[in-house]
Amino acid sequence: MYKFSFSFFLGKIKITFNNSQYQSVVLLISGGFLLAFQDSLVKYAAEWTSFWQFQTLRSIFNLFLLVIVPPLFGVKLSKLLPKNIIMVIFRTLFLVLCMFFFFCAAPKLTVAEMATGLYTYPIFVVIFAFLFLKEKITFLKFSALVFGVVGASFVLKPWSADFSFFQIFPVLAGFFYACNLFVLRKFCSNESPLAMTATVALFFIFSGGFGIIFTDYFIIDQSIKEKMPYIAIGWPELTTFAFFIAVIASFFNLTGNLCLVRAYQSSESSFLAPLDFLYLIFAIFWGKIIFDTLPDLLGFFGIFLILISGILVTIQANRLKNEVV
Repeated sequence: MYKFSFSFFLGKIKITFNNSQYQSVVLLISGGFLLAFQDSLVKYAAEWTSFWQFQTLRSIFNLFLLVIVPPLFGVKLSKLLPKNIIMVIFRTLFLVLCMFFFFCAAPKLTVAEMATGLYTYPIFVVIFAFLFLKEKITFLKFSALVFGVVGASFVLKPWSADFSFFQIFPVLAGFFYACNLFVLRKFCSNESPLAMTATVALFFIFSGGFGIIFTDYFIIDQSIKEKMPYIAIGWPELTTFAFFIAVIASFFNLTGNLCLVRAYQSSESSFLAPLDFLYLIFAIFWGKIIFDTLPDLLGFFGIFLILISGILVTIQANRLKNEVV
C-alpha cells in the first residue's frame, strides 16, 4: 500500500494509493510519455511526407494490429464492432477534425505550442457543461477558464508580430477534442475501447484517402502547394524513411492509447485526470530532445497556468460527484 498526503492552496487534500491505483498512475504516465514521443515523430517526419499520406499509413497499420493482435490473446473480432454505431461515428468525426487541426500545422509550430493548444480543451469542457448540461459557472470553473485563456495566450502570444493563423489550429484541435469527450461520456461510455479505436482507425483511413484525392486532383494552384506542402499535397513520393516512421508511430500510438485505456479502467477518472496534463511536460521534453526547442519564460508560465486550469476543472468535477453521492 502506498500512502501520502499533501497540502494544496484550496485546502488539505489527502491522497491514498492502493496497488491498483499505483499501477494506473504508472500506465497513465507511460501512455502520456509514449504519445508525446509519437506526436513528436509526426512533426519530425513532416519534411518527408504529407499529413494525408502519414495519417493513412499510420491508420492502416493501427487497423492491421487491431485485427491481428487481439485474437492472439483470445479476444473475439466482434469486440471491434461498436454497439451504438451512430454515436461512435459522431464521436470519431470530432477526433478526425481534432487530429487534422493538431497535426496540419506541425511544420510551422513547436511541439510545446501544439500541445498547449490541444490542452486548452478543459476551457471548452466547462463551456459545454454550461451550455448543454446547464451546469452553473462556479468560482472554480470561472478560475479555470481565466487560467486557461491567459495561459494559452502566454504560450501562443497573439500580440506578437510573429503570430500566424497556424497557431490557432491546435486550439481548434482542443475544441474538437472537448466535443469528442462530451459525446464519449454522454453516449459512448459503455463501448469497447477496441471498437472505438478500430472505428477511429477506419475513419482516419477514409479521411486520409479523401484528403489525398482532393489535394492531388482539385488543388491545382502550385503556390498553395509550395506554401503548405504538408496539407496541400496528397500523396508525395513514398520514401522508406516515411514508411518506417509511420510504422513506429503506429506502434507507439496504439501502445500509448492502450496504456491510457487500461489506466482509466483501473482507477477513477477524477483521480487520474490531473496527471493527464503531464503530457505537456513530456511534449516539452521531446521537443528539446528531438528539435532542441524550449518555450521562453512567459511560455513556461503559460503552461503552468494551463496545468492549474486542468486541476481546477478536476477538483470541481470531484465536488459535483461527491454532492451526487
